[in-house]
Amino acid sequence: MTVAEIQRALLARGYDLGPSGADGDAGPRTIAAVTAFQRSAGLVADGIAGPKTQAALQKADISERREAPEKPGWLVLAEALNGLKEAPGAKNNPEVVKLFADAGFPGIKTDSTAWCAAFVNAVLERAGHRGSRSLAARSFESWGVGLPAPALGAIATKKRNGSAWQGHTGLVVGANATQVFLLGGNQSDAVNVAAFKRSEIVAYRWPGDVPLPAPHTLPATIAGARSGVSEA
Repeated sequence: MTVAEIQRALLARGYDLGPSGADGDAGPRTIAAVTAFQRSAGLVADGIAGPKTQAALQKADISERREAPEKPGWLVLAEALNGLKEAPGAKNNPEVVKLFADAGFPGIKTDSTAWCAAFVNAVLERAGHRGSRSLAARSFESWGVGLPAPALGAIATKKRNGSAWQGHTGLVVGANATQVFLLGGNQSDAVNVAAFKRSEIVAYRWPGDVPLPAPHTLPATIAGARSGVSEA
């Protein structure tokens, strides 16, 4: 199989390779998708599409492991933090500061530092999965495996203020035709569920060491979801 054929087979199985799609370039997203497919198919997960991997990709009836639409562990941990907020004034909430430490940045001691990526990284690491190891929200766009649509617990990244690099990240808990609901940190200085325009979302990502989520229907509305939150 050519690289483009491998990519088309991955796309057909629900892996998101980014806007370039089947471009014939075996870049990081293709390698990550191959690795995730190999893991789901019970093959050696080395990211190399050798004969066994190609044969598995060409089978229409291969049984891949996919998780039931239950809450993944990192989402359960994130929900337990709902309502966490920054301390008033010059004070610092130690629980927010601990997010930085668990995300791999123990040197940050203030809760005034943007912490949406720290929140997502911390709950991933606490659940036993390697995060993006970055405090840049959009670092998750190249992390894990891409999904073509929102899924419960998926890590979503979005654009912010029309910037080429500024963004926001959170965990998907609901979606409809026009909105995606994210449980995230640093949403108006707190952990809460907020609604964002679906058109602003640039990626849905999933840990590469976890089977892809099985198809399921997300809640179309979330009671109490906020709108117009500050992401700075």
